Amino acid sequence: MSTDKHSSGPVLIELEEAAPAVQDAPNVPDELTPTPTGQTMKQVVTLGARRPSALSRWFWGLLLSVLAAILSISAWNFVQSLLAQYPLIGMGFTALLAGLLLISVVIVVKELLAFGRLRKVDSLHRAADAAMADDNLDAARKVARDLMVLYASRKDTAWGRERLSEGLNDTFDAPAVFALAEQELLAPLDAAASKEVEAAARQVATVTALVPLALADVVTALVANIRMIRRIAEVYAGRSGTLGSWRLTRAVMAHLVATGAVAVGDDLLSSIAGGSVLGKISRRFGEGMVNGALTARVGIAAMEVCRPLAFAKQTRPSVRQLVKRALAGVFSSSSE
Repeated sequence: MSTDKHSSGPVLIELEEAAPAVQDAPNVPDELTPTPTGQTMKQVVTLGARRPSALSRWFWGLLLSVLAAILSISAWNFVQSLLAQYPLIGMGFTALLAGLLLISVVIVVKELLAFGRLRKVDSLHRAADAAMADDNLDAARKVARDLMVLYASRKDTAWGRERLSEGLNDTFDAPAVFALAEQELLAPLDAAASKEVEAAARQVATVTALVPLALADVVTALVANIRMIRRIAEVYAGRSGTLGSWRLTRAVMAHLVATGAVAVGDDLLSSIAGGSVLGKISRRFGEGMVNGALTARVGIAAMEVCRPLAFAKQTRPSVRQLVKRALAGVFSSSSE
């Protein structure tokens, strides 16, 4: 029996060409990378700016009136029958109703006072614009004094009010008066309002990037923006009230829609985290950063609406700087 000497042992197979290395693979074209559009914030702004029709306002007004009448009559009949059958229990229940009515009156009064403060801020803004346009020194000084009266009860503005009062007579034109008011009185309030914008932008960006649920990011963005606008109003004008907050929210959102400020442009995309790698790899992270930047735009619009004076000497906050501070350590550190 014969054996082949070449039937056993390792066999060497020569390849004509070596396999390509991973690092030599071509890059993915930018066209295939999904571009973030900020769809969540666009939906939030649209919802906030939508004004109900006259028919729906009549419907809800009449419905609430009918329900209030039914509840009032039912409560009155219940109290009357309870007093007739169980006098002591009826008197106790009557006291509870009286307390509820008292609390309701207090809430209504606070809401009216909040509306009054918002109207005062609006009137100061209009008076300041008129004084600046006419370069009226006396009108400008009156606006500055009214501004000090507006913040007279706030301890955090005591030093600024004192400095403004000392330097008011040393100003000789309207721009100088408003520059002094901005520097001494409004600059700390601008910083506090910017902190609120940064916090809201950070929250919206994080939730959009990390929560995959369809409606969770929309609800979070809507709640965060309403809370941000309310807190900005509190910074500049004190407590805005529930109804006042909704009114401000609708005014801010309507302004953004009318000016087209919610459109995602190249300037916005270039300012987001310096072109973060995460934004190029993951659509969720890209959407989160864009939604955070759009929230910053809403916050800046809210500052302009709630601020008693228009930005002049003090520089208007920029979306780039607010987003950079808000998202520092959230996305940038992960992309390094």
